[in-house]
Amino acid sequence: MNIRPTKGLTFDDVLLVPRRSAIASRQDVEVATRFTASIQLQTPVLSANMDTVTESRMAIAMARAGGIGILHRFMTIEQQAREVKTVKRAQGFIIEHPYNVKADTTVERARALMDQYKVGALMVMDENGKLIGLVSQRDLMLAPSTLGSVREAMTPRAKLITAAPGVSVAQARELLYKHRIEKLPVLDSHDKLIGLITSRDLIKLDQYPRITTDVKGRLRVGAAIGVTSNEVERAAALLEAGADALILDIAHGHADHCIDMIQRLKRGFPEAQIIAGNVASRAGARDLADAGADAVKVGIGPGSICTTRIVTGFGVPQLTAIMDSLAGVREAGRDIPLIADGGIRTAGDMVKALAAGAESVMIGSLFAGCEEAPGSPVLRDGKKVKVVRGMASLGATMNRRISESGAGESAEDQEDWSKVVPEGVEAVVPYRGNVSEILHQMVGGLRSGLSYGGAHNIRELQEKAEFIEITPAGIRESGSHDVNRT
Repeated sequence: MNIRPTKGLTFDDVLLVPRRSAIASRQDVEVATRFTASIQLQTPVLSANMDTVTESRMAIAMARAGGIGILHRFMTIEQQAREVKTVKRAQGFIIEHPYNVKADTTVERARALMDQYKVGALMVMDENGKLIGLVSQRDLMLAPSTLGSVREAMTPRAKLITAAPGVSVAQARELLYKHRIEKLPVLDSHDKLIGLITSRDLIKLDQYPRITTDVKGRLRVGAAIGVTSNEVERAAALLEAGADALILDIAHGHADHCIDMIQRLKRGFPEAQIIAGNVASRAGARDLADAGADAVKVGIGPGSICTTRIVTGFGVPQLTAIMDSLAGVREAGRDIPLIADGGIRTAGDMVKALAAGAESVMIGSLFAGCEEAPGSPVLRDGKKVKVVRGMASLGATMNRRISESGAGESAEDQEDWSKVVPEGVEAVVPYRGNVSEILHQMVGGLRSGLSYGGAHNIRELQEKAEFIEITPAGIRESGSHDVNRT
């Protein structure tokens, strides 16, 4: 038995001491950071891989705001890969493998495919896979019922304006404007279709100046996987679909099977970015870094809907966990980032987590109430709310077993309910509107925090940060007090 001589601290236990600052405006600071050792974010925020938080709609919104969404894994491999593809196709300078049809496809079928894929045009290909035309919604909008096939409605190849593979954004913009067109097929020297550029995607580049994209201009997205041996198949499918990072989804990351999985993934997919966790100790972070992780996720039990500490008695207050994990990564001699997962309720909490050594934060419950989170808001006592549940809650655990088995719930499954020991709860949170509005407030608070710390960026904040422990009276003093709030 051993008791540490120092106390474990969390966000409410401390404040950051203000420093002399040369920053005149909070717009003069930079909040860009690292997601992994090789992936940059313009906003240091991730949406959690929870089934009530992140699917493709949330991931798209997060990337457009400069962060990144992590798709949960409580679905089939095919479904999760499809979610990845949805995010990657939502935006991009050049759309690779645009949807296509044959020339003898009926007009009604073409319309149905456009609705299904949510696209405004289809490439028309011959039997040899060569481009012979393009059919758009405009071509079909007022098409007479006598029109039989796509061949009769399409713009033929001879009339299409095309671009070469090396076309720049400026050149594509010029071609689209000059010819007053919306679609620009990209063809190689053998007239083979390489991709498609659309005016809508170029406009989006201007709408979202802090957008998180890959080298091809597509939105970045992460995807969670488990640590069992059959999850290697899931990893392969997700990477093939375009996932930018794989996140090992395990409550206790300082475990042999997690470490083994990191090493196995690194052997099988050496270029893949692997995020491992969760840990809350120096040794845990060091061992994951030694195993080859490209980032380490920190947090055992700090989430608002997590009851791991109550059920098991294990955990470390989040601020101390971040500081200890940073020391562990440094011991391993690896320059990889930490992700603070859990306990972030306010912009001030985010500032403290970053000052303590994290380079980004993962948020769950706060985002579960947003419009982009899965599920529809419901009315309760006259107020809009949305459901959120911990991924170790009873419902999530049983749903995971069903999705992993790939079948419906059997009588045996129903009996298993009594054997589950939940480490999370299901709850409701207020409906909070669009996630971009929440991120605007969070990032605004971070910018102000950097100015109070005399820091021009997150790294400088970490170098200059000085924490002071406060008393319960100090906690009360930090919030509004001695007034009647309206």
